[in-house]
Amino acid sequence: MPETVGDVQVLEFRLEDRKYCIDIAHVDEIVDKDELTPLPNSDPRVEGVMDLRGITTTIINPKRVLDLEETETGERVVVLESDDGDEDGSVGWLIDAVNQVVSIDTDDVDESVESGSVRGIIRQDDDFVVWVKPEEINN
Repeated sequence: MPETVGDVQVLEFRLEDRKYCIDIAHVDEIVDKDELTPLPNSDPRVEGVMDLRGITTTIINPKRVLDLEETETGERVVVLESDDGDEDGSVGWLIDAVNQVVSIDTDDVDESVESGSVRGIIRQDDDFVVWVKPEEINN
């Protein structure tokens, strides 16, 4: 089935009991969380670093950026594509679960709620999915 101009594939994931998504173009891979090395005096959103096949990966907790209550730390890491092609390090988000990759029509995105880290809201059945901006979570 050919994609129309407004279709975008997004990775849907869970943080606590809420659904979020990110444009799949920003995702490099999804891995299990490995042992994290804490970084002293780092930004509170940084959980630490993880070795991912010889590449130092900075692990960010998006729950802290999005002001969510933290009942547990995630067990999965969404590794993001590097914007500058830097092979010396990458960034990953600590998430609770990966739901699915879905195709959405950008016309269905409610952008009236756009804010710093939120691109918009997608209505899905009787639920909402928050579309987040990776550049705002990472910086």
